[in-house]
Amino acid sequence: MAEFAFELNDDQKEVRDWLHGFAADVIRPAAAEWDEREETPWPVIQEAAKVGIYSLDFYAQQYFDPTGLGIPMAMEELFWGDAGIALSIVGTGLAAVGVLANGTEEQIGTWIPQMYGDPNDVKVAAFCSSEPDAGSDVASMRTHAVYDEAKDEWVVNGTKTWATNGGIANVHVVVAVVDPELGSKGHASFIVPPNTPGLSQGQKFKKHGIRASHTAEVVLENVRVPGNCLLGGKEKLDERLARAREKAKSGGRGSVKNAAMATFEASRPAVGAMAVGTARAAYEVALDYAKTREQFGRPIIDNQGVAFQLADMRTQIDAARLLVWRASWMAVNGKPFTSAEGSMSKLYASEVAKKVTAQAVQILGGNGYTREYPVERMHRDAAIYTIFEGTSEIQRLVIARTLSGMPIR
Repeated sequence: MAEFAFELNDDQKEVRDWLHGFAADVIRPAAAEWDEREETPWPVIQEAAKVGIYSLDFYAQQYFDPTGLGIPMAMEELFWGDAGIALSIVGTGLAAVGVLANGTEEQIGTWIPQMYGDPNDVKVAAFCSSEPDAGSDVASMRTHAVYDEAKDEWVVNGTKTWATNGGIANVHVVVAVVDPELGSKGHASFIVPPNTPGLSQGQKFKKHGIRASHTAEVVLENVRVPGNCLLGGKEKLDERLARAREKAKSGGRGSVKNAAMATFEASRPAVGAMAVGTARAAYEVALDYAKTREQFGRPIIDNQGVAFQLADMRTQIDAARLLVWRASWMAVNGKPFTSAEGSMSKLYASEVAKKVTAQAVQILGGNGYTREYPVERMHRDAAIYTIFEGTSEIQRLVIARTLSGMPIR
């Protein structure tokens, strides 16, 4: 088990500097254009693939970093560049985490490489969980999968929404109900292979922020997937469902987790790191502006009202990063989140990103409200962190339930 450290080691610093250079030289110059276009920045993703950032090897190296800091360090630097483009680069990772969290070794080896493609033929993947009537309330999920034993196939029907890369993905990971009587415990995850009949893209959303990232509905109409595309396999699913049914009969509150929650628990600290990157970017712009912008014959940072804001911004960013690092270290070293540390990191970092980007706009004044300066875009982008992969309200609920052991509603 790696010791928890407050500083990156030399190898990590080298990777960080490499990522920072890519973010500064490739992502930032393209950020405003792709935000305006509201299209997937395929050329930037391809550049990331060519240098090795958008690849299974890079993702695996960071994911299995024994300190746990590889992924949050990478997320912070890329999202420092631009949240929309960065999400287009790392969005495939959520589907990959879904397979890593729930799949067999064979499924991991088969499907994750197909999610990325190669530098000459870049692919993306999508994780499909939310539905029009089931976002935070996963128990209300209606997409269902029925097993056709004669053909060893699962037949999936339903509509997913808010899917990053939905419809344009090479591989879709879909969470569906297999036993409606068990509520959220009766869910399973399925791989939908490329070009599977019955899967189509529904509405593509025009968003307030992260506009370079493709977000759309995914419609599944009698989609047939092979039995070996059930993540974890049918034997494991049957055992899990049997345990859940037994607990339901006895009236106990089981610890059986559904497929979507296993994915989100693994990814929450990474989302916190994304928020830290956006907050840090806005803070740096505001700091530079405050040191050079003059009013009444002196830089505005000479005023306590501005200087104290910047002091608070930096303090909150550093505190958020430490919560993210702690949760990431715990996760990779098998330490249970006994106080919901993963949710804590995502909650605090998300709220900090919203607050810091708003303060940055205020410090820049009228300039901050225009698209001539990037803090306007950063402020729009930051709004998503308190919403996706578990709203701030849901994170507080998870934390409160974990601390109290009570079914708080």
